[in-house]
Amino acid sequence: MRTLPDVTKTMKLESGTVIVDEAGYLIDPETWTEEFARHVAAEEGIDLLPAHWDVLEFMRTYNDEHGIAADARFAMKYLADKLEIDKAGSRAALFGLFPYGYVKQACKIAGMRQPRAWSTG
Repeated sequence: MRTLPDVTKTMKLESGTVIVDEAGYLIDPETWTEEFARHVAAEEGIDLLPAHWDVLEFMRTYNDEHGIAADARFAMKYLADKLEIDKAGSRAALFGLFPYGYVKQACKIAGMRQPRAWSTG
């Protein structure tokens, strides 16, 4: 369920503060930092490895180029092309990296706004 974007809180990081919605998604993706990603990933129980950072970089670049967050199918296509695997393999790879879901974990860690109802892959 999408939270109300007008219900916000301040998240304190060593480098400063950021504003997130009540579910922990950034209100302004431009305020994203790697420190934010590491902090949220730790809260989600994820140790960010190079493969995570690669997907996060894809997501950030896609958002910058298109003005909207990439949905799961674009991230899966990216992984399929990069790893030279089929659609089922890319889905398994994505959910191996973010086991509780693309929207719940990948989008939040990448600093995307909380998506409305989306397919998670």
